[in-house]
Amino acid sequence: QVQLVESGGGLVQAGGSLRLSCAASGRTFSSCAMGWFRQAPGKERDIVAAISWSGSITYYADSVKGRFTISRDNAKNTVYLQMNSLKPEDTAVYYCAADRLGEVRTTKYDYDSWGQGTQVTVSS
Repeated sequence: QVQLVESGGGLVQAGGSLRLSCAASGRTFSSCAMGWFRQAPGKERDIVAAISWSGSITYYADSVKGRFTISRDNAKNTVYLQMNSLKPEDTAVYYCAADRLGEVRTTKYDYDSWGQGTQVTVSS
């Protein structure tokens, strides 16, 4: 299993930016696909973005296309989520997750390892 620790969350005004980081430990990180999910109070945990093990394939939820960018640095065992033009509806706890399969999948049940989450709050 991969151990994951998110950082970079916080409070930001609408229109602002944040960059989330997810540091992984374990030798298998570079072979894992990685995903960012988010969960708002009373709602399901939904995928935001995902990236294949090589970084060559990415996926974005429609709600974040053109605003968020997922990337990874396998040498640093880290995956990032750059969030621009943030909106109040982006407010949620953001989770990093790893999928041993290595290719992009979009449901939470496909992911084997999870971080503890980081809070993102966007004020209007």
